[in-house]
Amino acid sequence: MRQTWRWFGPKDLTSIDDMKQAGVEGVVSALHQEATGAVWTREAIAQRQAEIGLCKDGSPSGLAWEVVESLPVSEDIKKQRGDWRAHIENYKVSLANLKAQGLETICYNFMPVLDWTRTDLTFRLGHGGTCMRFDIVDFAAFDIHILERPGAAESFGPELAEAAGERYATMSDARRRELSDNVTAGLPGATEHMSREDVRRHLAEYDAIDPEGLRRHYIAFLEEVAPVAEKLGMRLCCHPDDPPFPLLGLPRIMSTADDYASILSAVDSPANGMTLCSGSLGARPDNDLPAIMRRFGPRVHFLHLRNVTLETPGIPASFHEAEHLRGNTDMVALIAEIVAEEARRKAEGRADHQIPMRPDHGQDIIDDLKRRGQPGYPTIGRLKGLAELRGIMTALTHPRYGLAGQGVASA
Repeated sequence: MRQTWRWFGPKDLTSIDDMKQAGVEGVVSALHQEATGAVWTREAIAQRQAEIGLCKDGSPSGLAWEVVESLPVSEDIKKQRGDWRAHIENYKVSLANLKAQGLETICYNFMPVLDWTRTDLTFRLGHGGTCMRFDIVDFAAFDIHILERPGAAESFGPELAEAAGERYATMSDARRRELSDNVTAGLPGATEHMSREDVRRHLAEYDAIDPEGLRRHYIAFLEEVAPVAEKLGMRLCCHPDDPPFPLLGLPRIMSTADDYASILSAVDSPANGMTLCSGSLGARPDNDLPAIMRRFGPRVHFLHLRNVTLETPGIPASFHEAEHLRGNTDMVALIAEIVAEEARRKAEGRADHQIPMRPDHGQDIIDDLKRRGQPGYPTIGRLKGLAELRGIMTALTHPRYGLAGQGVASA
């Protein structure tokens, strides 16, 4: 696996120097300052590449921008409203500009309205650190009593709706504001954030779009951009829904293995692939991550390795971001499948046999607690996660004791 690290640009409290000292091999970034739907120019892309290429003292970092996360898909495209056709054309131009600057792997998502959703950004853990958390009762309290979405109480059922009412009644005004801000936080690093009124407006526009309708819109988008990406020699990789179950009455179409099978077969192009995020998919107990890697291995273009601990049974569930080797996903088994897939690719002569991976999210520990950086992206917490994942990778690829020693060629 190619060990990468996400960077949100010059304002990120994690510096290029920090990444270099962490021993990462490449950088995952995006032009977060650009409006969704706008063209990414070669000049702006080159500027971000130059920023990544230098340490604080002006010396070469030895690092390069290797994966785009993300080139966002506009709400107009998802809903096929307004400027959606112009946004698709702009997307194609951005792809061409990225390729001209040497970038080939593009992560994106097709989540309606909210992107990732958490109710707590600094949930206190037993060891004194913090993490992000999704509490289904808190979310129901937001949906029913803060957002006041019509039909919200009925969608949760009487028992959960009652628990949400009790929870809301005990919340301070400050906690209610915090919960609302957390839920509507939006895409990490984005400059565009939504108010409750924005969310209500978007929800009203999705009233007539069911899961099949959203899937049709997604396929229409891919039918336009995947041939362009394939011709350019690029890889598009869709990130799963986070969390992977319906929220706010919105359709979710990238939450399970069957969801990915539907999209990958509908637009059967090597450019149309998957970002396997073990944390997002792992928030559903019916998602078997090693099996998903085996099933879709040839189309997995990017890896987010993180773990979550499920706190309640069923779907939807409450969960929190766990240490990378301690959640509900068997990370050793998952990495073993990745190593095996890379070995198969190498034997086939694929130029992309090494799959880029980043240690996704992390718990805020030690000095992270003072920095108050981007939620989910602490420097030391991610470094700890990378070290743990690196240890598993090293063991599994050891020429004597790892998979290679058992007759599986090393990736």
